Amino acid sequence: MRLLIVEDDRDIQRQLAGSLQAAGYVVDIAGDGEDGHHLGATESYDAIVLDLGLPQLDGLSVLEKWRKQGIATPVLILTARDSWTEKVKGLRSGADDYVVKPFQMEEIVARIEALIRRAKGVASSVVTIGPLTLDTAQGLVYRDGRPVIMTPLEYRLTAYLMMRRGAVISKTEITEHIYDQSFDRDSNVVEVLINRLRKKLGTETIETRRGQGYVLAL
Repeated sequence: MRLLIVEDDRDIQRQLAGSLQAAGYVVDIAGDGEDGHHLGATESYDAIVLDLGLPQLDGLSVLEKWRKQGIATPVLILTARDSWTEKVKGLRSGADDYVVKPFQMEEIVARIEALIRRAKGVASSVVTIGPLTLDTAQGLVYRDGRPVIMTPLEYRLTAYLMMRRGAVISKTEITEHIYDQSFDRDSNVVEVLINRLRKKLGTETIETRRGQGYVLAL
């Protein structure tokens, strides 16, 4: 899963990115409202962490622009403003959740997990499909009750396929959601990654739809 952090405080940037990467996410960072708006409008993210007090363009304006453009990515607002009027304004501008600084990093990770699950129509942090079980809270995948040892990339792709059960996922969509901006989207690493997952999860687990992409075949 791929996230965008729009935050101008470098210490908070670093702490958020470290905690979310440790939880298995790939993270892009923008340090001001204009860059954040551009990334959120042109790249595909599973969720966005957005500070309100940004230079260039404030967070509420960024959020309102995204929503007017039809961008429905879940957004978690971070702010030092603790009044109920600010919370209402943020939620009415299109935010999905709201956290006041200072905060615990574990809370941010948990709230992001919940936002992504809701956006994918998944209520629980534990998802079971056939012999596979995904535990998003622990960042683990099981097959027939046994843990499967995975790299971070393998976990992200497995989680994305399971969250999108039944949907055919194109190679482009995969690269947009599990790799960062520096990834070479013309490379064949997606095919290599899919083959590695088939060896770990079972050759019948992921089906190739020629010319379309991949689907979890369970």
